[in-house]
Parts: sequence; C-alpha cells; structure tokens
Amino acid sequence: MLKLILALALSVAALPALADVTSRSGGPSKSEMLARSNPGAPDGAAFFRPVLDGVLYRGGFSGGDKGRTGLSSGQRQQLCGEGFSRGFYADFGKNTDFGTTSCGGGSFNYQAARSSRPANVMKAIHDTIVSNDGPVYVHCMWGVHSSGALSAMALVQFCGWSERRAKAYWNEARNGAPCSGGCDAWIDGKFERFKVDASLSISDAQRAAICPKD
Repeated sequence: MLKLILALALSVAALPALADVTSRSGGPSKSEMLARSNPGAPDGAAFFRPVLDGVLYRGGFSGGDKGRTGLSSGQRQQLCGEGFSRGFYADFGKNTDFGTTSCGGGSFNYQAARSSRPANVMKAIHDTIVSNDGPVYVHCMWGVHSSGALSAMALVQFCGWSERRAKAYWNEARNGAPCSGGCDAWIDGKFERFKVDASLSISDAQRAAICPKD
C-alpha cells in the first residue's frame, strides 16, 4: 500500500504545473517572454509566451501551419477553458474557419488579423484590460514574426516602450528565424503603419499589473 501511495504521489508531482493565464500579477519576466514555451500552452503550440500579464499571450504552431487552417477545435476549446476570451491569427489564416467557441460559461472569439493593420488587435487588448476579460491570444504560423510584431506594438501602446526597445524585443524573440528582405526592413515596414492611439490609454495601476518587469 505504501508503495502505491508513493507511486501516485510521484506521478502527480511529475504532471506539468497548471498556469493561471488570467492572473495580472505584476508583469512577465524577460525569461518568460523569451522562453521556448510556458505553462498554459495549447496542445501543438510553439513559442507560447506572455506579453502582458493576464492580458496578452503570443505563439505559433509546432512545425508551422502548412494548411493555413488555424487553431483546431480542440485547441480553441482548450484556450476557452483556460480563460482566454479572444484569439487572432496574424497574416496566414486564409483557410481558417473563424468564429466563436463556447465552453461552459465562457467563450473564445477567434478572428483574423494583419500585422500591418494592428488597430483592431490593439482595440481588443484595450477592451480586455478595462473590462477584466480573459486574455487575448495572438498567433501566427510559426510564432516568431507576425505575432511578435503585434506583441511589440502592444508593448509600445500599453507599456510606454520606445519603438527601438520594442523592435529589439521582437528581434531577440524571433529565435534567429530569417526574414524575407532582411529583418530590420521587415519589422520597420510593420511599424510604419502603427501609431500610438491616445484613446486606448490605461491607468498607471493597470500598467503596473500587466507590463513586463524591467
């Protein structure tokens, strides 16, 4: 009996820790923002990382999304069940069936996005901050370029980062992935159509709860 109890205890200890993705607990650390993955990732995700604590996460697909079909129904259910309220597929979801997934008392609204037209994503992030809704999940095909660009813009919009600092974060977080036409030109081109929107301001207290730790 003692051996059985010990075996059960060890099996429980070996399970991955569940993450509360909705917690706004003072901002993610740099190591969390650059980790290969973090707790709470949907099955089959790559580079699942926090950007704004309890508000914005980013990621992609392990092995890419060659069919451009986006999140599976199982992945959407998983994200919904963990508390995510919105999702955006940046740039590549041409064959994706977007829409709303329900789970118990919650729902997950999945939409298309463009990294060169970030306004709707910034508005959704702001709505999430002020309404205390579950977080937004922004992903692209691999999880390094387009989702990273939108995340970098969110850090400028909501955390007061300089464009230079945000681009440096994007560059470090792309894990050495190449860029067509050169990486400096790629991210510069995305930021050309981004401007901070004064109507999406947040309070100092809100900023302190969600923005990255220095």
